Amino acid sequence: MPEKLVLFKHIKDPNHKTVSGYESHGGYSAWRKALTSYKPEEVIAEVKESGLRGRGGAGFPTGLKWSFVPKDSPKPRYLICNADESEPGTCKDRVLLEDDPHAVIEGMAIAAYAIGAHLAFNYIRGEFDYPISVFEKAVDEAYERGHLGNDIYGSGFDLHMITHTGGGAYICGEETALINSLAGDRGMSSMKPPFPAVEGLYGCPTVVNNVETLAVLPHIINNGAAWHKSMGTEKSPGTKLFSLTGHVNRPGNYELELGTTLRELIYDIGGGIPGNRNIKAIIPGGASCPFMTPDQLDTPLDFESIAEAGSMLGSGGCIVLDDRTDIVWATYKLIKFFKHESCGKCTPCRQGTKWITQLVDGILAGKGNEEDIKKIDDICHNMLGRTICPLGDAAAMPVISVVQKFRDDFLRRIQMQSPLRMEQFAVE
Repeated sequence: MPEKLVLFKHIKDPNHKTVSGYESHGGYSAWRKALTSYKPEEVIAEVKESGLRGRGGAGFPTGLKWSFVPKDSPKPRYLICNADESEPGTCKDRVLLEDDPHAVIEGMAIAAYAIGAHLAFNYIRGEFDYPISVFEKAVDEAYERGHLGNDIYGSGFDLHMITHTGGGAYICGEETALINSLAGDRGMSSMKPPFPAVEGLYGCPTVVNNVETLAVLPHIINNGAAWHKSMGTEKSPGTKLFSLTGHVNRPGNYELELGTTLRELIYDIGGGIPGNRNIKAIIPGGASCPFMTPDQLDTPLDFESIAEAGSMLGSGGCIVLDDRTDIVWATYKLIKFFKHESCGKCTPCRQGTKWITQLVDGILAGKGNEEDIKKIDDICHNMLGRTICPLGDAAAMPVISVVQKFRDDFLRRIQMQSPLRMEQFAVE
């Protein structure tokens, strides 16, 4: 199946990142259309009808999320773009920020109008120096052309936009931690309810949407809900950006219709595995997703099918591991990341990631035993569903899948009783 270019249609045009280049391709026509021809509730209805689901990982229906904002609240409302792309294996949002910033701005504007927000924030990962500079320049251009500011297009609607850089914390990809960080507090998650749509930034109704989710909105407003539903699957309509990395011949960011299979992504789009080696494992949606095995290559890449296969579509960061991969070593690198990124607020996550890291490290050092495998599995299951935010689950789920599907790899490593040496991973 070939790529289906919607978000990436003009991504290789260097002029598209400028306001003139963006307008030459019809840019900001959807914003003008929404503001002058739609009521806010009609925008929400159109997005609901389109079936658009959040592209940041959770896959929650976007229009439904907007509808949770109370209509009778006297408090101001806020729209936040979550550009804190932190999921290992995922690098698709930064491409939109770098090469199509005005699509993100236009999507933010449409979403802000739909929920009645007059102030929008883009919370960008602090290490994204170049994307930040490109986006800030695009915001200035949007103000200069009258796409942002006061009385936009003579409609009486005001919208202002602020770019805020984060501190590079994985936890701030979770919306309540992001909101707390944006407000000047530590980036730590909060209990829900109340949900941000009711009580978010500064205690006011707030909607947080992912970069990719927002960038789709101008296309939906211009082309209609039926157009969006004509792509993808019935329950997962539209296209999705996938970051294909790992042991593939053509790693990169690709836009495909939802429902494309893993096999098509890896072999038809990604060119297969270097040296025609076999696949050992696939992480379909970023490091927080359970591992999949080669016998699942024909699984469609949509929210329901991946869930039925025991994993998640997540952020679309597809990581391919070939048969040379030491799964125990890969597990160690993965859990060490989550240990480092845990904010420490919840004991199961704070201590659980630490204990798992120590146990896997012990196995790699030649000091493990078979009982350690059971301990790892027990700790993971005692983390699931016992933390305020999903980071505990994100750390536990892939490790559980590895222990279940690759137990023999752990046993072989234990039986070797010799420490891991980095030269074992030298590529011939």
